[in-house]
Amino acid sequence: MKFGIVVFPGSNCDRDVAMVTEGLLSQPTRMVWHQETDISDLDVVVLPGGFSYGDYLRCGAIARFSPVIKSVIEHARAGKFVLGICNGFQILTEVGLLPGALIRNRDLHFICDRVPIRVENTNFPWTQAYCAKQVITLPIAHGEGRYYADEETLKALEDSDRVLFRYCTPTGEINDIGNPNGSLNNIAGITNEQGNVLGMMPHPERASDALLGATDGRKLFEGLLAAKSLTATLEVSAARPM
Repeated sequence: MKFGIVVFPGSNCDRDVAMVTEGLLSQPTRMVWHQETDISDLDVVVLPGGFSYGDYLRCGAIARFSPVIKSVIEHARAGKFVLGICNGFQILTEVGLLPGALIRNRDLHFICDRVPIRVENTNFPWTQAYCAKQVITLPIAHGEGRYYADEETLKALEDSDRVLFRYCTPTGEINDIGNPNGSLNNIAGITNEQGNVLGMMPHPERASDALLGATDGRKLFEGLLAAKSLTATLEVSAARPM
């Protein structure tokens, strides 16, 4: 599985992702400069965390006009995987690949912490390596991470089980105590209808290395690799003569 990590002016988590995909999981990985347009060689496109274009105007608002974004949209519409982490999640909502918006945190403070996250379901490749309702710990670092959407959008997300991650208490309760930024429905990560696009504010790449004492995020990447292996096996089986 080949990963491509988009690098915008202001990205600062791109190398962190590469350390996981290439360094820990030995997957071919290349850095994709925001002015590139040919990403046809990639299986997974990652929009990393950071401050694309300095977060001027609004988080992700300028990045949406980068030349690479049109190709990312086409990549997603072709059913290929797209992962947006933190600022990447903000960009995905700006370009319309995911619904809703990320707005200023409830207390208007930048939050940098490690928080409990509940895995809501394992019906998607992103979460298949976890257990449903499993509580994991992932880092967050954002000032505009409060998920917001209208009631109709929230209902659609909930009814279709597209909320994959929620902020929670250490014992898994979903309430205001376990909600660090005021996100509606404690939402920390969602997918599109097809399930191939994931946006999440927590940083799985910062919790994937045992040397750092945190590995809860690694299973997200391992789930993708398992999905790719299964697809390859099915394709080979289908190609065999009866």
